[in-house]
Amino acid sequence: MTKSSPLTLIPETCRDNLAVYARDYQANFILGYCSIYIFMQTFMIPGTIFMSLLAGALFGVVKGGILVVFTATAGASSCYFVSKLIGRPLISWLWPEKLRYFQSEIAKRKEKLLNYMLFLRITPTLPNTFINMASPIVDIPFHIFFAATLIGLIPASYITVKAGRALGDLRSLRELYDSKTLVILFLIGTVAVAPTILKRKRIYE
Repeated sequence: MTKSSPLTLIPETCRDNLAVYARDYQANFILGYCSIYIFMQTFMIPGTIFMSLLAGALFGVVKGGILVVFTATAGASSCYFVSKLIGRPLISWLWPEKLRYFQSEIAKRKEKLLNYMLFLRITPTLPNTFINMASPIVDIPFHIFFAATLIGLIPASYITVKAGRALGDLRSLRELYDSKTLVILFLIGTVAVAPTILKRKRIYE
């Protein structure tokens, strides 16, 4: 299929129209974007990855990245408090084994909890939706949850937003997280959790 095909022009046309609207009504657009993103994140509605791609396509890597990190952190924080109020029965039903595993891992890392949470946020070890809901259930303090979320989501947000700049060339969501990207994320996550590992090693020695 050539570049002149009408099918390939549709996404570019939609993106151009959205870009014009975002430029002419920037405050309204950003307010609406943030509201939708936070709502989706709060109530575990799939599709936030497309919102992140959209931010990259419309606002570029820097502005789009800041917007995504802000809204993702706000949405995750909102989900944290909703789960703290009413989430225990739901998460115990949805992920009983995963919750027990998470609780045991948190208990082992009380002194270096921020490093471990950063590792989880940076790497795809556990789904972010699960982390958002389970964190208050396993008594992770909100300030640690917030800091780990704000910092830990930056690498993945950068990758997604950058991909949004080349939205027309993206053939599949799998291209966002190829093997090279996953290795990089795990390396960053390993650096984050390294102090915990080294401390435990010294204790056993």
